[in-house]
Amino acid sequence: MKQKILLVDDEKDIIEFLEYNLIKEGYDVISANDGVEALQMLGKKPDLIVLDVLMPKMNGFEVCAKIREDEEFKDIPVLFLTAKISEADEVHGLSIGADDYITKPISPKKLVARIKAVLRRTDADNELKNRQKIELGPISINREQYTVLINGEQVVFPRKEFEILAYLASQPGKVFHRDKILADIWGSDVFVVDRTVDVHVRKIREKLGDYADLIETIKGVGYRFKNVE
Repeated sequence: MKQKILLVDDEKDIIEFLEYNLIKEGYDVISANDGVEALQMLGKKPDLIVLDVLMPKMNGFEVCAKIREDEEFKDIPVLFLTAKISEADEVHGLSIGADDYITKPISPKKLVARIKAVLRRTDADNELKNRQKIELGPISINREQYTVLINGEQVVFPRKEFEILAYLASQPGKVFHRDKILADIWGSDVFVVDRTVDVHVRKIREKLGDYADLIETIKGVGYRFKNVE
């Protein structure tokens, strides 16, 4: 699916010029001619916003601040493209949440390169966030908050039990050897025996209740979390 770029500038010739070059690079492009219209266009779910600063009705700094305050749209990357070249303006733009600040004029090739760089960073950030949250059937694991929900109800797991559960669930279908679990969860500097893993898995299964069989024992090897639709 094509990534969608929202261009916001009150100069229509600039919009048309950028639109032509971005479409040529394979992007889907939508546009707005002032800050108020830009906020109205957020519902079209752009993947990135190229935003001018000096615009009627609402300037670019105000638009960016509004976007960052909105829970639904706050993570959309914003790239300022503006004639305001002072260091103070650049610092202000970045401090209110812009992902990049570019001064005019700039060649289309350089602009596309900067857009691609911001989108790559955003994709990497999103991938990291997705790894922090694991959704497997009735079980939802949040590694950032150390929480586990089973059918929407929170179940408390002590730290090591949580880490083992999240570790196994991070790659469903993969068999993890006991010694690998020990090394990755406890580290090589702490002496624990294989039996420690077995005891923790037993306690995890007790808390999983009806879903205890999602963790499979591979005899003589270790454990595997079942693939769940």
